[in-house]
Amino acid sequence: MINFKRLPRNYSMLTDWYEFMMADGYELMNKGNEEAVFDVFFRKVPNNGGYSIMAGVDKMIEYIQNLRFNEDDINYLRLHGMSEEILAKLKDFKFHGSIKAIPDGTPVFPNEPLITVKAPIVEAQVIETALLSIINGAMEHATGARRIIEAVPKNVPVMEFGARRADGLEAAIDSSIYGVMAGCSGTSNTLVAKAMGMKPLGTMAHSFVESFDDELDSFKSFASKHPENATLLVDTYDTLRSGVPNAIKAFDWMKQNNIPTDHIGIRIDSGDLAYLSKESRKMLDNAGYQNAKICLSNGLTAEVIEALIRQGAIFDSLGVGDNISKPNGRMGCVYKEVALKKNGEWIPKIKLSNDTIKIVNPFYKKLYRAFDNKTGYALADIMIEDGKSIDKNNLLIISPQDRLKNSIIDDFNLVEIQKEIFKDGELVYNDPSLLEKRAYCENEMNKLYPEIRRELNPHEYRVSGTKEYVDSKERLINDVKEKIYRRG
Repeated sequence: MINFKRLPRNYSMLTDWYEFMMADGYELMNKGNEEAVFDVFFRKVPNNGGYSIMAGVDKMIEYIQNLRFNEDDINYLRLHGMSEEILAKLKDFKFHGSIKAIPDGTPVFPNEPLITVKAPIVEAQVIETALLSIINGAMEHATGARRIIEAVPKNVPVMEFGARRADGLEAAIDSSIYGVMAGCSGTSNTLVAKAMGMKPLGTMAHSFVESFDDELDSFKSFASKHPENATLLVDTYDTLRSGVPNAIKAFDWMKQNNIPTDHIGIRIDSGDLAYLSKESRKMLDNAGYQNAKICLSNGLTAEVIEALIRQGAIFDSLGVGDNISKPNGRMGCVYKEVALKKNGEWIPKIKLSNDTIKIVNPFYKKLYRAFDNKTGYALADIMIEDGKSIDKNNLLIISPQDRLKNSIIDDFNLVEIQKEIFKDGELVYNDPSLLEKRAYCENEMNKLYPEIRRELNPHEYRVSGTKEYVDSKERLINDVKEKIYRRG
């Protein structure tokens, strides 16, 4: 990014009140400096998809670096009952912990650690709310965008048009950034395009056409001023009876007036897009404008795009807004304690539940992605306790949520997919540029089996643990239950 702050204000106080109350309790009980480990993860892919896209590491970095409580913040907290002990700590607050995260643009899956925070428990607790807000929003935009990219033929660019549909200014910026990161060719959001050093994308709106007494005059005016991007919106009145015929007349007029027609096209934003695009293509070709491009827009989703393709729709580009800036479904990322250091030793922590899917994967751990040496495809993500190793010969991997989901893999290589972002409070990660992340996302998506990437009823990707890890988790569950029964 080019001199662009991702966070326009200090968000240190963007913390749920119970975080401060717990932090106060830790400090008063002399527990504030106990080191704890928290994992950020989600339990289910939105809309029954096969994958999500990691995003938000860039904003997380800036947030952590800017954590400061000013005098006004301290006075407010004092007014509402925080102790002088916690206020003294917050007054000189700096994040001293370490953070590992899966890089932006990586396809990710349920119940695996996206981000691992290892820090004094007060510090780890205070950042929870903002961290979840950053990651949940970013991943929703990126995942929504990637599902659309996956539905589109590889040679068809998708333009991100979602700023006006977003829930606020920051969401508008995020949806554009993470839409491009996930694979969009560019954005209409001029602020974001400027920040990224990219050319903004866009054509015209219906209001431009309506501002003229005659549709043809509006097309001539626009084309004369923007011959390098003479894409005319043809559905203001009647696409086939008025819009396309007038676009053809405008292109004829351009030729008659020696205005280049190398970059001409039409956009259709309503109606039966499959039928209208096919008929428009015939009309343009018959008029000699085989080079005229067709752009389709209007609330496009991955399902709609796949249906358009099945119906033979003809298009050269797509404009997508709503379903990147406000996609259906939510990520639901959570932040759970998984380990606490006592007397120099990491003690695993676990949240139990009658609902199996809500039982946390405990321990300070490492996360690996196994790739098939023959095909290059990802086979599974594998969790192990930190400090443990993996035997790569006929490895038995087991779902930590369902022991019956197990398999043996062989002839694979392992890549640790969490990267160190902060170490002892210092940034040690070089965050890639947006375009580097886009290329990385494309590359990583190509390592997933098509069955996992498909839109309808995708195959479930395996998030597993080694047998040693799953056995340790089950022993921990049994130990906790035994203590409860003994107490009861």
